[in-house]
Amino acid sequence: MKTTGFRTIVLGTPWRNLTYCIIETDEGLIGVGEARVLGKTHTVTEYLKDVQHHFIGHDPFDIEALYRRMTLLDFGKPGEVVYTGLALVELAYWDIIGKSCNQPVYKLLGGKVRNKIKAYANGWYTVEREPKQFASAAQKVLEKGYKAMKFDPFGNGDMELERDEFYKSLDLIEAVASVAGTQAQIMIEMHGRFAPFQVREIVNQIKKYNIGWIEEPVRPGDIPALSSVRNDTSLPIAIGERLYGSPEFREVWSSQNVDILQPDITQCGGILETKKISSTAESYSIMIAPHNVGGIISTMAALHLCFTLRNVKILEHFNDFSDVYVKEAGSNYPEVVDGYFSLPDKPGWGIDLDENFIKRYPPNFSSSGVFADPGLNMFENNNWAKRGQDQ
Repeated sequence: MKTTGFRTIVLGTPWRNLTYCIIETDEGLIGVGEARVLGKTHTVTEYLKDVQHHFIGHDPFDIEALYRRMTLLDFGKPGEVVYTGLALVELAYWDIIGKSCNQPVYKLLGGKVRNKIKAYANGWYTVEREPKQFASAAQKVLEKGYKAMKFDPFGNGDMELERDEFYKSLDLIEAVASVAGTQAQIMIEMHGRFAPFQVREIVNQIKKYNIGWIEEPVRPGDIPALSSVRNDTSLPIAIGERLYGSPEFREVWSSQNVDILQPDITQCGGILETKKISSTAESYSIMIAPHNVGGIISTMAALHLCFTLRNVKILEHFNDFSDVYVKEAGSNYPEVVDGYFSLPDKPGWGIDLDENFIKRYPPNFSSSGVFADPGLNMFENNNWAKRGQDQ
């Protein structure tokens, strides 16, 4: 089988663009990959045109060779753009492989370890930063059946919070914790905001609640700062969404600073490389909770990965609360029921992409004619968490 062509199509939302890569083959099989990359949608789609010689004319089954071509043969050190472009192609290839073998992808990656995967809700707190509104939003998460939820209450905090913002953030956490109680665990997202001393101060105030983890407490890749936090808290620490490719996880695996690793399949080169990262983490007794801020394809792909991991903990999910319409970009969306994802059973991703639907939600374009990535601007915009949603 040979790859004969590809094209991309982009679905716009108020805060994220979802890019789909559609790969064609000489046997008539078509595969679809998906990724979201903030601020670089145009760059990634153009990058795929530049490197199409690395996949056009090649066999979709040769995943390892695809990885080698796109990360080594161009010589430069790969980063976010390269790994995202690679993931778009690699995920489409797995869709083709699954269809060719008439099997769900997870069965081709070692098979399932369990029969359901726990989900946690994100994107649910698109409200004013007031305790009553956060509590009301958290109640809706419980009513949806979720048993875990994550949120960032820190406004536009950067390194250190002003005193009024510090206490306001604590009030928001207390409001959510009072609703969640023992019904749902809460995870505190920090988005790499803080200096270690500020993390310690926050943790000392919130450790009394049912905290599943603190996430990205310090800047990504700052191992000394992470060690400083680790030495002063017993709360679980989660990181990994902004580490690109397995080399960037090397220091993390053996540092004993991390309890939960959050690789993103769309920015780690695809599902096979992320499985390798996850399996290595298991050797160090680190659990996996994949970062997933994607739509129908990348959510399904992350789910397939989770079913194959012995050390999986939980999977992130946005699309019940933020940009709900993205579920309609294709058939067979993997819904969360009573807090869990179910085992997929269709070949490949089991999804037929609806390109006409996607075209009804085009991305915005800048004055120069390139994709305008909306982003969140969370270090300057105090109300970024509304994500452009209509209340």
